[in-house]
Amino acid sequence: RRLVDDIELALMRDKKLHELDAENYFTYDEHMRAVELNEKGRALLNPADPDAFTLPDLSTGLAEIDKRVDINPNQRLKTKEALYDEYARKSEMLNNHHALLKAYVLFDRDEDYIVAEGKVIIVDPFTGRPQPGRRYSDGLHEALEAKEGVRVQEETQTVATITHQNYFRMYEKLAGMTGTAMTDANEFVQVYKMDDPIGIPTNKLVRRIDYSDIVYKTRAEKYKAVINEIKKWHDTGRPILVGTTSVDVSETLARMLRRNGINHNVLNAKHHQKEAEIVREAGQMHKVTIATNMAGRGTDIKLTPEVLQIPSQCNIEEAHTDAEMERLKRSKGCQDDFPRGLLIIGTERHESRRIDNQLRGRSGRQGDPGASSFFLSLEDDLLRIFGADRMNQVIERFGGKEMEPISSPLVTRAIENAQKRVEQNNFEMRKRLLEYDDVMNRQREEIYATRDEILAGEDLDGLCRFYFGEVIDSIVEDHCKGHGGDEWDWEGLEMDFVSYFMLDFEMPPVDERAKIKLEEFLAMLNDRADEAFKVRRETLGEEKFRELQNLVLLTGIDRHWRDHLREMDELKRGIGLRGYGQKDPIIEYKKEAYGKYEEMVRSLQRETTKLLFRAQLRQAPVRRQAPVHAYKEETSAVPSGTANPRVQQGRSKPVKIKKKVGRNDPCPCGSGKKYKKCCYLKYG
Repeated sequence: RRLVDDIELALMRDKKLHELDAENYFTYDEHMRAVELNEKGRALLNPADPDAFTLPDLSTGLAEIDKRVDINPNQRLKTKEALYDEYARKSEMLNNHHALLKAYVLFDRDEDYIVAEGKVIIVDPFTGRPQPGRRYSDGLHEALEAKEGVRVQEETQTVATITHQNYFRMYEKLAGMTGTAMTDANEFVQVYKMDDPIGIPTNKLVRRIDYSDIVYKTRAEKYKAVINEIKKWHDTGRPILVGTTSVDVSETLARMLRRNGINHNVLNAKHHQKEAEIVREAGQMHKVTIATNMAGRGTDIKLTPEVLQIPSQCNIEEAHTDAEMERLKRSKGCQDDFPRGLLIIGTERHESRRIDNQLRGRSGRQGDPGASSFFLSLEDDLLRIFGADRMNQVIERFGGKEMEPISSPLVTRAIENAQKRVEQNNFEMRKRLLEYDDVMNRQREEIYATRDEILAGEDLDGLCRFYFGEVIDSIVEDHCKGHGGDEWDWEGLEMDFVSYFMLDFEMPPVDERAKIKLEEFLAMLNDRADEAFKVRRETLGEEKFRELQNLVLLTGIDRHWRDHLREMDELKRGIGLRGYGQKDPIIEYKKEAYGKYEEMVRSLQRETTKLLFRAQLRQAPVRRQAPVHAYKEETSAVPSGTANPRVQQGRSKPVKIKKKVGRNDPCPCGSGKKYKKCCYLKYG
């Protein structure tokens, strides 16, 4: 990675970076975690068909099909279905290529996920905990399984979705307590409309010393400095907790410690089963614990009396500045290398300051002594991705010796600005996601409200009548165009009405069609459908008809809502490209989402109407078990030793079942050989 960065810097300096871009087959953005094939990459994957990766324009294609006069309605429908099939096929292919590229380029094993027991398990980026049962959507998890050579499972289907923000906003009152909320106070106010967080003083004075960050030029130098710091304090017996941002870094440090002969425990997503035991021992003398962000969250790391044993003359709580602290140390004769509580060593700054504060907060709890220090490098992802504009200046200015830490206000400001930039960027992403989900939230509320009414059995007849009334309106709108009845499409009207309502449609004579008024004709169709609805109820009976209503309505809503969620996921994935056309993606998303929702509702109404009038309920076959006759010996006056003739006649003779001889058992013929080498060939 360092070599790649050096080459990029050289090309940028010589203004030849565009030449490198021209040779690429795809581009990716670590900042946005996005990857995209370019024209050269598409040509490489499918040179025979240059249009293989070009999605057909549905709106334009459907409009052209509707304008054609050389095809009948059935041919028009088949042509539209072929266009939809082509769009679905190419869309799935593009999604598969995109998922595979993303899996290979942007997702790293032992950092974003782990492989255990033949499965790809997601690792939570904030806690470092494995998330069994969770799967990435849009084919990404399947791509990771293909990458790692494990069994590719079936793609999951989203059946319900809601953001954390909208979920928590469903509560009438919100309140909570956390030790690291002040850095995100603005989000609580803007998103959740809460009051400003209130800072509560700690129960006891914090005696933890938070040292300034130590920055090195390369990762290798940083890791060496971390090992040296661990060796220094380990020799004094001080317990040390080393915090890492990924499983991979924790494994690297563990290997380095083993080479230096330092006993340690590793707590990451691979060893999470031992978390309680490892955390319990982390506060003992000479204990070194390497952990991802998960260690000790929400628990106190108990320190042994030996770790807390600090000479009384070294109590420096009254110091308020570093200079005053040093003066008190010298005057009281404090020992700098004496163990003073748990030492926290951070190997990298996290994107969120809250996570760093949580790592620091595992030391110095309830008035215990402690210390924390972060070791960073200019090659860390936080500085490389989000502080690249400043890092170039730092690298050129500090060309010092190896293992010489960089101490500069420029570096400190770059780190702080990078974290603030990441937090602001993540907040904007969450805020943008919430704007998208607000659109879905309104649709979700309508669908769930309708579903709750069906489950409660409230006015199912009214809902069914509303549905087939809407279907009749759409049929009339499609076929009854023109100034008079003589211009209507009577054949198409009859075909649609019969297909939905299973009714004989008597068309009026040709000479009377011009006199028909649209309002009266629409009312007549609704009356005919209502009569058919009543006949349907009488035919099935009240109980079976109510069962049919529940079944059709619930299964229809659930299936259409699942399909709608899939379409909305695809829409959200590509809507950002509208920005290149100087259009606001969120406005475009709202328009498209409204249109898709309306189409989903119309499809639900049509399918429900058709099934209500056509579906038949069948009784599930009942499996009859063979009668079991229990034998009870009669105790009538029959002389002892004489069989009861009625019992003797009805009782079947017992069947003796011979024990099956195994192939390696002694042969029953008595030859002394194994059965497989004796009579097995004869009797099998």
